[in-house]
Amino acid sequence: MPDSFLRTVLLFPLFLLSVLGASFAAHAEMEIQVIGGAANKIAIAVVPFQAAPGQPTPALTQIVADDLGRSGQFAMVASGGAPQPVEPAQVDYAVWRGKGAEAMVIGQVVALPGGRFEIRFRLLDVVKRTQIAGFSYTIARGQWRATAHQIADIVYEKLTGVKGAFSSRIAYVQKQGRRFELRVADADGQNPRTVVRSLEPLISPMFSPDGARIVYVSFEDKKPIVYVQSLSDGGRRKVAAFKGSNSAPAWAPDGKRMAVVLTRDGASQIYLINADGSGLKRLTQGGNIDTEPVFSPDGQAIYFTSDRGGSPQIYRVAASGGEPRRVSFSGSYNVSPTISPDGRYLAYISREDGRFSVVLHEMASGQVRVLTDTARDESPSFAPNGQAVLYATVQGGRGILGTVSLDGKTRARLSESGVDAREPAWGP
Repeated sequence: MPDSFLRTVLLFPLFLLSVLGASFAAHAEMEIQVIGGAANKIAIAVVPFQAAPGQPTPALTQIVADDLGRSGQFAMVASGGAPQPVEPAQVDYAVWRGKGAEAMVIGQVVALPGGRFEIRFRLLDVVKRTQIAGFSYTIARGQWRATAHQIADIVYEKLTGVKGAFSSRIAYVQKQGRRFELRVADADGQNPRTVVRSLEPLISPMFSPDGARIVYVSFEDKKPIVYVQSLSDGGRRKVAAFKGSNSAPAWAPDGKRMAVVLTRDGASQIYLINADGSGLKRLTQGGNIDTEPVFSPDGQAIYFTSDRGGSPQIYRVAASGGEPRRVSFSGSYNVSPTISPDGRYLAYISREDGRFSVVLHEMASGQVRVLTDTARDESPSFAPNGQAVLYATVQGGRGILGTVSLDGKTRARLSESGVDAREPAWGP
């Protein structure tokens, strides 16, 4: 079964069957499309850096601009037709204020001995005519993209007060022909590399809290087994390979243990296990189906999906055990919870009038709002800074990845044309 909903097949068979018909095609370049945006955007100009001979400086500044634009917090001001300064003393603030800019990024690339480069950039307040930040990086030839993301992170944090997440990574599963690939890419979907290849389904990837490992479920032994794999050397180990199904792994915040879903004792229940596969302990009880666990940021509780009330809903249970408490009450079908890093929000998939959409649940008030306008969404995952949600949806017969801001006003589609991408997870 080539669909991401394999991890919840017992609980959600109708939804599974509705998406099994997706077709798969050949690999192509990732596309980014931003829809909507915040009501009050910061107008910013990212001026092309002065280049060292033969270096892709325009590409570097374009990555910075794309990152900021995709966040929905910025309105990009075109720099064409104006002088392109390198130092603050060269900036004609009146010209850039006339273009509508409130802030601007300038810089240059200097070639160094040994094939290395120094990237210098400054963030300027156009209204106050002052410098907000100035940094320099010494990089090797292959570090252009990473450095561009770091620059965007600094700009984002300085202007919004929130830490940027452009230097983080995402994981996802794509299928080409009969082959499944677990891939890790930059947060914008670019620069992907394949971590695992298999002729059997791969599902439920999740980064460890330190970003050094990834846990996932593989069907290569003709049954679902949980593996943990190092992203540095590719070494891996089986963590859960018990009788029956082993699925839906989720890291604890300390990275030393995880929650998994096992059917070793009959029903689909949640267990705790150490990251090396030792110390198995059953957490939930009963003959109902409990699945899709995720730890709270402090590690003291677990949110999960259960049909114990008659329909799939989100529940919470103490990580030390006890009686689960229902959390979701809006709608008759809510699955796949993920919690924001600050614990303020749950995001999950809710079914309404036959549409499966990403919704945001505010924990303090219980208020719920729909974030997406698509109809077959799955696998929500919060950005490390909690400002956006990554998810997959089905359009045109294939899975595509997208992000949406917490107010639902900015949606960016990350899509490799012709590729079916599912099971996304946002990591450090």
